[in-house]
Amino acid sequence: MLIVDEEQKFGVAVKDKLKTIKENVDTLTLTATPIPRTLQFSLMAARDLSVISTPPPNRHPIESNVIRFNQEVIRDAIRYEIQRGGQVFFIHNRIENIKEVAGLLQRLLPDAKIGIGHGQMDGKKLEQLMLSFINNEFDVLVSTTIVESGLDVPNANTIFINNANNFGLSDLHQMRGRVGRSNKKAFCYFITPPYHNMTDEARKRIQAIELFTDLGSGINIAMKDLEIRGAGDLLGGEQSGFINDIGFETYQKILNETIEELKENEFKELYKSDSKKPKEFVKEIQMDTDFEILFPDDYINIISERLSLYHQLATLKTEEELHKFELELTDRFGEIPVQVEDLLNSVRIKWLAKKLGIERLILKQSKMIGYFIANQQSEFYQSPKFTQVLQFVQQNTAICTMKEKETKNGLRLLLTFNQVNSINKALALLQKI
Repeated sequence: MLIVDEEQKFGVAVKDKLKTIKENVDTLTLTATPIPRTLQFSLMAARDLSVISTPPPNRHPIESNVIRFNQEVIRDAIRYEIQRGGQVFFIHNRIENIKEVAGLLQRLLPDAKIGIGHGQMDGKKLEQLMLSFINNEFDVLVSTTIVESGLDVPNANTIFINNANNFGLSDLHQMRGRVGRSNKKAFCYFITPPYHNMTDEARKRIQAIELFTDLGSGINIAMKDLEIRGAGDLLGGEQSGFINDIGFETYQKILNETIEELKENEFKELYKSDSKKPKEFVKEIQMDTDFEILFPDDYINIISERLSLYHQLATLKTEEELHKFELELTDRFGEIPVQVEDLLNSVRIKWLAKKLGIERLILKQSKMIGYFIANQQSEFYQSPKFTQVLQFVQQNTAICTMKEKETKNGLRLLLTFNQVNSINKALALLQKI
């Protein structure tokens, strides 16, 4: 078994090299902020993901503030920490002028004891410095990012991160985690230039780290990092990519479609067991209608609540889940109006249409038109389900017709019903098939 702690510190090449030590090794990676590529593997179910969200007892969230380089604010915050018997980290990641920064802090706080630590120091001197800091022999440690991982100083409960806009989200979250390691309230100050002087990505990073301050919020920060930097190359060495150009949901959709296609074609032999499962020929259905299917303003008047419910509705997969959703609506908002009833039935219509191999459904002007799968070579056209549809059409010529029509994407097979003047009628017709 291979256990990789602080996974965000290891590149893809290094982790792959570690795996070559032995074949078929089981790997467990531990991190507060997984790199986008690792998180993406978990989201697409290629790796299992466990989130430990319960903090140790008596821990408090770290109060995070974004400030400019203001000498008075810095002096007051350090003085407050020293007066309550605590210690301070001041992160400045440039060795060439780290002594000047330490000198500035000494002038602001003449009585404070200040130490300097960085990676170019002699190992023994650095070790002695850190032991002195842990033993509370001085008040402020001015250092580079060498303190980022694994350092536990329970008495240090204020941290300043200078030029925070130059760090990645993972670095910022890890450095913030150096404080608040006891039962005392901790403070973190991100020192940045004004927002308009930062790049768009830097601004997004700072806003994300300021927003997610709760204990165990590393997974949220990693998700934001995935959104900002992209998922990377799943088969190569890139740890981040350009997911944001097309949007996270579109990226996931394209990825899932590609994986399904590979399972059905090149890797068919490997996924023989999957062939026993009922096959889904249609992954997603588009529905256009002139009926009012929505949550009306006078039923749910908070926009954010309506959006949340639409999102929740889109994730439902079974009749049991839909019924439970319906009961919750009635319990929270009262009797369901016609528009909401039609909205719930439209979900049932989509489920049925997908089973019937319909990719697009139009419900307009008292007609219901279903567009079957565009790919003429699809296995759906040899399936028992399509035979069932054909038999229904032959037996019910008075209410429906089936014909081919030339569209901009080539020939499409269409199923048309007339006199469909309600959502309930549309549902009943599809249920008959």
